[in-house]
Amino acid sequence: MHLSKDYPKITTHVLQEMKQRGEKIAMLTGYDYSMARLLDEAGIDVILVGDSASNVMAGNVTTLPITLDQMIYHATSVMKAVKRALVVVDLPFGTYQGNSKEALNSAIRIMKESGANAIKMEGGEEIVESIDRILSAGIPVLGHLGLTPQSINKFGTYVVRATEKGEADKLKKDAKILESRGCFGVVLEKIPSGLAAEVTESLTIPTIGIGAGDRVDGQVLVLHDMLGINQDFSPRFLRRYHNLHDEIIGAFDHYINDVKAKDFPNEKEQYFK
Repeated sequence: MHLSKDYPKITTHVLQEMKQRGEKIAMLTGYDYSMARLLDEAGIDVILVGDSASNVMAGNVTTLPITLDQMIYHATSVMKAVKRALVVVDLPFGTYQGNSKEALNSAIRIMKESGANAIKMEGGEEIVESIDRILSAGIPVLGHLGLTPQSINKFGTYVVRATEKGEADKLKKDAKILESRGCFGVVLEKIPSGLAAEVTESLTIPTIGIGAGDRVDGQVLVLHDMLGINQDFSPRFLRRYHNLHDEIIGAFDHYINDVKAKDFPNEKEQYFK
């Protein structure tokens, strides 16, 4: 099997090849230069500059407050670090819903000002006009169906989506619409694993799951969640690969104690004539 790590640069075409070969796509969020450099060095396939920055970087309760300017700032920081990974940037709430011209302008700003490789949009049939305009400009689009956090006020909850037949049928229809319009992939968030598998098998483009089971083409998690920096969020689908919260607190505590005890800086850590 030709693995993605053999590619000097991940592109949307490479992701398509990975699906065809049955190689899973590894995707994580990233918001700043230092972390993006580590992600790229580790060999991650896709970095999502997610509007989850609103939560983990800015401390907001939802993704809704983050602005286009802030997303461009995060994306620009990430792009300075990345050589290999495909970088996808979320179009934030209010920059594409209901106004396809504004959607195109928003996407163009992200691509021109940050140098990112693609954008991501939440929704299906209702945002087709915006998707068409963006794709017509040559900008790759990653779709997002299932639990769409930008619609939290509509749903009123973050529970599993598409458990009822009507919503499941709409999701399957929307996935086919996104594919037919030219999206290069679809994120499926917090939906039953059987439904995610059915959608994945019905599409020629890759699916990336978050809380969508193991029968999708790839997986994505929020960086701060999987590293254990954020301890307040513990859904069933989250696997914590580290407990940086306790390690970082321990380092801070050690530093504070050293300063208070006049142990830092020691003689080797200061300058003399």
